[in-house]
Amino acid sequence: MVTDLPYPGSAEAVEQDTPREECGVFGVWAPGEEVAKLAFYGLFALQHRGQEAAGISVGDGSQMLVYKDLGLVSQVFDEQVLASLRGHVAVGHARYSTTGGSTWENAQPTFRTTVTGRGLALGHNGNLVNTAELFDRAVAEGADTASGNASSAAGSCQRATSDSDLVCGLLAVNAADKGVEQAAMELLPTVRGAFSMVFSDESTLYAARDAHGVRPLVLGRLERGWVVASETAALDIVGASFVREVEPGELLAIDSEGLRSQRFANPEPKGCVFEYVYLARPDTTIAGRSVHSTRVEIGRRLAREHPAEADLVMPVPESGTPAAIGYAQEADIAYGNGLVKNAYVGRTFIEPSQTIRQLGIRLKLNPLREVIRGKRLVVVDDSVVRGNTQRALVKMLREAGALEVHVRIASPPVRWPCFYGIDFASRAELIANGLDLDGVRQSIGADSLGYVSLDGLVAASEQPRNRLCAACFDGNYPIPIPEEDRIGKHLLEGPATSGGDAATSSDPVLPSGYGAEDAVSRP
Repeated sequence: MVTDLPYPGSAEAVEQDTPREECGVFGVWAPGEEVAKLAFYGLFALQHRGQEAAGISVGDGSQMLVYKDLGLVSQVFDEQVLASLRGHVAVGHARYSTTGGSTWENAQPTFRTTVTGRGLALGHNGNLVNTAELFDRAVAEGADTASGNASSAAGSCQRATSDSDLVCGLLAVNAADKGVEQAAMELLPTVRGAFSMVFSDESTLYAARDAHGVRPLVLGRLERGWVVASETAALDIVGASFVREVEPGELLAIDSEGLRSQRFANPEPKGCVFEYVYLARPDTTIAGRSVHSTRVEIGRRLAREHPAEADLVMPVPESGTPAAIGYAQEADIAYGNGLVKNAYVGRTFIEPSQTIRQLGIRLKLNPLREVIRGKRLVVVDDSVVRGNTQRALVKMLREAGALEVHVRIASPPVRWPCFYGIDFASRAELIANGLDLDGVRQSIGADSLGYVSLDGLVAASEQPRNRLCAACFDGNYPIPIPEEDRIGKHLLEGPATSGGDAATSSDPVLPSGYGAEDAVSRP
């Protein structure tokens, strides 16, 4: 059972009340370019996808260097470090943990050496569902040791405990005889779950995407090389032109002989619909559709599905802004900014005092009283997880003088955890899993509450329903989930405390504490 819950209006509760981003990956092959700096700026563009750790590996044809640490990209790297990373091929990673804890050993790129002394570095966005099976195989093949591995710090008795490190270890073991490319073609069909991976040896850049293409991955062209990245926005920042998406079930290899493509699995596209809702940057394009345009259209559909008599439509910045614009346009209600966001409210190493923690949402948002006072408000947010943020926000707006607060959500109710790379709360903690619509409305204190329908969300994405994963909304998991004791954030770190509600006979068998064992206590 999860205990010691933070007070619902506290800073801790508000911080935990958002979907946790997964990871961002970036790779570049560009002889003659400063690839470490390109990777740095690519990761900077992907910082929103992971703020726990960052790392870059660089190969120069004969050796490989890896530098990684806990913290934001700008905290981990400086000019001196980047200048020391010289070569023509680089792999970068910004991490939020979905398998394995927030330790230095689990920062990526994860690194292994083959028995022939060659290096292999790998960055992974997503989450695997057969980690336990891969661990058994890694032990059998000598790709994992309890006393430490190459992803551990020198002299450390710790070892990496991520699914990503297992894949890297298995690749390294098998690459000694077959080469990286062939080893990948044989290993990847046995890896189940969501993965967009970028990896390299000293000379060649590789990129692979699971058969369902759950997580995004795109290919870009530089004047003197190639780039792969989680989002098109990262291509833009380094001046690369978009070529295409890496296809589901595809392995790319890029070296001095050019770009090669192979299929290791038949594509069965199931892209994550939540990328459109919250995860991706608004200036990113997914499957040919602008994320910003999608969010504006979601807002329009939300206005048609859940109209409200109001004086002002305002967003919860920043992720609610495009949908609020669309809602205001469709409803013909004035749009305005009623909240000011602290642009520097990201993760900090300074522990706030109890007095500051009690300020809760005010650490992030502060109301513009002259805009809010005496108004009937439509407040548009991207999603509701536990309801802590919305509860504190509604209270704050009423204190600022709002006459009515009508909450509109640019996604359906989140009722199921994600096993493919988003660290949601457990089912027991998801407010929409335990309460009906009016129950949620009363819980957050709103005058009315409306979620966009799943059909409306899918239509806004302009993607066919059968090409999208919406498991967090409807519980239909496209990739089968194993038994409870064979999956979990801390699977490789020993037994985890499970919590949450028991599944009914009609529910999928789900590990109820997955991804949330420490979700109410970690920063």
